[in-house]
Amino acid sequence: METCLETVATSRSSRRTWISSKRYVDASGCVSISAFQSTRGRLAGRVQWSDRAFYKVLITLGLTANKSLTLGRLAIPDEYYPDFFRGCIDGDGSVLVYIDRHHTARNERYVYTRLYVSLASASRTFVDWIRSTVQRLTSLRGVIEVQQRKGRRPIWLLRYAKRESRHLLRWMYYAPDLPSLARKRAKAEPFLQEIR
Repeated sequence: METCLETVATSRSSRRTWISSKRYVDASGCVSISAFQSTRGRLAGRVQWSDRAFYKVLITLGLTANKSLTLGRLAIPDEYYPDFFRGCIDGDGSVLVYIDRHHTARNERYVYTRLYVSLASASRTFVDWIRSTVQRLTSLRGVIEVQQRKGRRPIWLLRYAKRESRHLLRWMYYAPDLPSLARKRAKAEPFLQEIR
């Protein structure tokens, strides 16, 4: 998120994310969408809100310029936290599903579906806050790992494995018609069906 006076902008590579953002936030008609080429040469989008009241609400909640490095605890009410968390996963997280055949040499029946829900951030304070709030609301613990690359800032990864991920998915996708990134919801759907 970038801020300039009372303007808020965010960049995403998924066109569906831009359109969804505009649909759910465009109460004042002060939202614009534009496309640009990212530093990696991909087409990316920018959703920009020019609304003083909306900007002030975001600042009150704790969002800041250059949020990926400065983000900490936010003032998100508990009743909206599953929606907030789902937005974090849609933006900076992943729903990873794969078939693990690593132990089939021992026994051909040792084939497992693995599921992880993860959130990445350059702010350790933010990841700690997310983890403690999710744990307080759901009793799910998750683990925090760090990814270090030479010459780069550390990236903190909050990860939930299969059993916890199933419960986490049910919590964050508590209804079928919630705003969410379709490709991540599609990965979660088989596990939501198991639970229902």
